[in-house]
Amino acid sequence: LDPTVDLVQDNPCLTEFITSVLALPEPSPSILSFTLRLAGILAASEERFQYLQQEKLLVRLFGRDGPLNSAVWEDASVRSGWVEGVHSMMHHQPALHFLCNGGGIDVIFTLQGDPSLFVASAAGQLLVHVLTFSVESETTKPPDTKDCDWPVCAQMIIKRIEDSLQSSSASHIKQSLKLLTSLFGSCRATWTEVLWLGIAKQIESFLTEETVQAQHMLANLLLNMAWSPVFRDSEGSFWALVTSALEHLTPVQAGPLAVGILRLHKCPQDVRIQALTVLLQPMDCILRAASQPLEYAGLLDESVSDPTTVESLLSSKSSCASLLCQTLAHLEELLSLMRLSVDLPYTSLLRSLMTILQFCNGSLSPASPLGSTISRILINCFRVQRSALDVLAALSARKGCDTLIGSLFDVLLAYLESPNTNPTVLKKTFQATSKWLVRLQELSCSNSQWQQTGKILEDVFLVLQKRLCSPCWEVRDSSLEFLTVLIKSLRDQDEFRQSLLSSEVPSLTENLLEDPESYVRASAVTAVGHLAFITYFAPEAPVTGNQYNKENTVAKLQEILSTDPEGFPRRAVISIFTKWLRQGCTGQLEDTEQFVSRVIQTVQHDLDWEVRLGGLELVEVFCSQTICQLGLPKCPYAPVLSTVTSSVHQNESVQIFCRTNLFSFLFQSLCDCDKPIGQRACDILLGLRSNFYPISTLKDSQGTGDSSAGHGIAWLQRTLRQGSLAQNFPTDGSNGVDFQDPESMMLALGIIEFEELHDELNKCSDHVEKSPQSLLQDILATVGTIEENEADCY
Repeated sequence: LDPTVDLVQDNPCLTEFITSVLALPEPSPSILSFTLRLAGILAASEERFQYLQQEKLLVRLFGRDGPLNSAVWEDASVRSGWVEGVHSMMHHQPALHFLCNGGGIDVIFTLQGDPSLFVASAAGQLLVHVLTFSVESETTKPPDTKDCDWPVCAQMIIKRIEDSLQSSSASHIKQSLKLLTSLFGSCRATWTEVLWLGIAKQIESFLTEETVQAQHMLANLLLNMAWSPVFRDSEGSFWALVTSALEHLTPVQAGPLAVGILRLHKCPQDVRIQALTVLLQPMDCILRAASQPLEYAGLLDESVSDPTTVESLLSSKSSCASLLCQTLAHLEELLSLMRLSVDLPYTSLLRSLMTILQFCNGSLSPASPLGSTISRILINCFRVQRSALDVLAALSARKGCDTLIGSLFDVLLAYLESPNTNPTVLKKTFQATSKWLVRLQELSCSNSQWQQTGKILEDVFLVLQKRLCSPCWEVRDSSLEFLTVLIKSLRDQDEFRQSLLSSEVPSLTENLLEDPESYVRASAVTAVGHLAFITYFAPEAPVTGNQYNKENTVAKLQEILSTDPEGFPRRAVISIFTKWLRQGCTGQLEDTEQFVSRVIQTVQHDLDWEVRLGGLELVEVFCSQTICQLGLPKCPYAPVLSTVTSSVHQNESVQIFCRTNLFSFLFQSLCDCDKPIGQRACDILLGLRSNFYPISTLKDSQGTGDSSAGHGIAWLQRTLRQGSLAQNFPTDGSNGVDFQDPESMMLALGIIEFEELHDELNKCSDHVEKSPQSLLQDILATVGTIEENEADCY
């Protein structure tokens, strides 16, 4: 006997359980559902299937005499259990024949239209699995279009699909289209083309039959087929149907199909151009509606479908915004691709986007009646504004829009200045403006357009000054984020620095460190931190005076780190301090050692775990820099030193780490109640040990635990194994551990088993939560309180 049968034979309680459930006059739906799933899993092995068949259990569960014809079938969980049970056992021929001969195929087709979406979806997936398994396991030769001999089970399913597609029932047609979409999306075998050729004409007729109302499903079906090499590489017939679909579907239905085709690498060029035309048609209509006669070249020479269809959708209040938002989302998706398979008319597209934004804020008075209608519909339409600004931002990375850059900034500045601009739209405007300012700077460098750039920057900072004083905190927050992005991107450009420093923006930004809203304070901290690279740390930074007082700013940030009641600003401060340290700027503030020591003493008692984690990141940077500067051998940038010199530098670095209270913070963090803190601290300590103890000397050091400091280190090792909470962790040497004594710390690094601790800290909670013992405890915990915990236990 196959050993897989032993599971059932050696554990008769399994079959006894199934038998006892079947003997119940009214079994609980959840128990019956569980039984169906269990039986399906057991029957996945052919040998166990045969054994359960002999016991007449499977036919009583999945056959006509089972729950199918009982009242309990009304419960969705039972139907779901039945479908999943059948799916589990469908891995061998006997199960396939059992399903086909017992009327199971009819049941699954019925369940495709189940009121429970979960059951309906599972039934569709099961049909795909059964059809695929039947063809691929029972066919001896590949199916041929002329002489196709489908296996019996596959034949039953295909016949049902063909009958459904030819029926007058819209629901049956939709179910079959959904089934085919799933099949062609998951199966790439050549036999799918044979199946398709038998139903292609019928499906093509749905494009023109409005009674069916299944056109939107056709787009998904054709798209899944286009991704399959079976159809993608076929000659003509499939692509002719795609072309027909792009012509006959409405712009809303055709949009997803068009963008999907444009994402394909292999596709006939004429189909690709047609798909692009479908996407650009609404944008072309906007451009043409803006001026009459047409002032500029449009986006399209000719359209795929009747232009009046798009015009009617754009002139209707119920469809205008939806069509534009969908079109803009598709265009943004295309622009995000690294390589486009077609050339977009970038200049005309940008002009169309500007027109939409002008329609939305009422700054454009179109001459045509259609333009006037669209303008009235779009006025203050936030959805369309946000979508248009997203595409505008994406367009900044593409070449070919340079001639319109002056007009573009007029539109953007109008949005930035207007008091009617919605805060979310303003945020999107800031994002688009920052990207186009970077683009403008690139153009200025190449074309010497200094004058235009200077004027635009001046206008931007004037607007920013007003926005930083807005009564709306979201606006102040977005303004600070915008400033930070600009500094990150443009801080090396003289033109930008001059415009920024000659405005009131820096002083207003520092004032917002005391904003009543914590999000704004956090954004102000980040902005001030980046501003420091221009005002304090740049070689050509302004002379220190009242306007840029370095010490005052640092003192303010340190005060926020130690006293701010909210976590966001404190996290921002530690992030900025780490950035300064990484860039080597802290030495210009004060002695770096003192700076790090002060920060460590502040953050180690912070209640916010992310602030403590930020402190560990700062410590890691400090360790790396110190080791590199002293030239220890593990540093990749350090010169090779003699053993004596290396030892001197090693002692010096350990002394520095002790003076800054770094070891106290690291060992305290190892026992932190927040796991990421302990993990990061352990990683840092392992890194330090690898620098100070080459592998060859590590074993020798581990035998030197009998020094005067050894007893304290032994206590430390025990404490770390126990994982005491950080707040109970003594750091004052009361247990014989002096965290500021270099000898003790070197001993600790040498003998504490950090690898073991590292494994323990990195062990996922799944090893407890998903163990059989844990599951058993969950089951036992439900005894006596079945109703309350039944779902959780199940």
